[in-house]
Amino acid sequence: MFQGSMVALVTPMHADGSLDWDALRRIVDFQIDNGTTAIVSVGTTGESPTLDMDEHCEVIRRTVEYCRGRVPVIAGTGANSTSEAIELTRCAQQGGAAACLLVTPYYNKPTQEGLFLHHRAIAEAVNIPQILYNVPGRTACDMQPATVARLAQVKNIIGIKEATGNLDRAREILKLIPKEFELYSGDDATALEFMLMGGHGVISVTTNVAPRAMQDMCAAALKGDEKTARAINERLMGLHKDLFVEANPIPVKWVLQEMKLIESGIRLPLTPLSAAHHGTLRAAMRRAGVA
Repeated sequence: MFQGSMVALVTPMHADGSLDWDALRRIVDFQIDNGTTAIVSVGTTGESPTLDMDEHCEVIRRTVEYCRGRVPVIAGTGANSTSEAIELTRCAQQGGAAACLLVTPYYNKPTQEGLFLHHRAIAEAVNIPQILYNVPGRTACDMQPATVARLAQVKNIIGIKEATGNLDRAREILKLIPKEFELYSGDDATALEFMLMGGHGVISVTTNVAPRAMQDMCAAALKGDEKTARAINERLMGLHKDLFVEANPIPVKWVLQEMKLIESGIRLPLTPLSAAHHGTLRAAMRRAGVA
């Protein structure tokens, strides 16, 4: 259903933390003009923890509006409350999203059975394609391959964003899931290897700042042109690494500000990028050819 380079889009804000709709339109156009295949709205990179329900729904709605049908919008609608995740998923469906991305419940540490029942309940409540999202480094909750395989049998759960960066984990999931179930990397540094082994694409932070290069790399990898894909990816490795020198999305928002695409706004408890890292990120930008 989706493949290639999908951007985990930032949510632009003014310096006072209010939402910047003009900048949102600008970065949506920037992504589409540079070949990004889908836009993921209000995920982790979109600062979903600090947006209230109304803001969350409005960002999704406006992102769909600004895309004008040119690429699909996948809405981040996960929560650690099943009822809240259902409400957000309904909101995304009403706002025109093509699919939803649902992170595993964070902080409350459900069992594998709890994860299965949580995601099945959302899928049964809202008839929209849904993508599982496993990122235990953020959530302290790790969805095991056997649970992924069970959920892959639910008719509108279509894939998983696997963000552990563990390629052995990806191989194990590939052995268990049906052929039509889609597997997306959530780790830029290992995304190339992930696609070469059978993954369908990446939901990427790096794509925010280097969309054309990321799409070219993904297109080459998905065609089996390993040489071209590796050459492009080598130039991007600095960004893959250094966009995480502080908690995402602190560094990527700083780079986008350097590129004059957004203002400096970010919401507490996140803070602007420490000055000690400015030189590191500028060097990674130069290596990647990011102006």
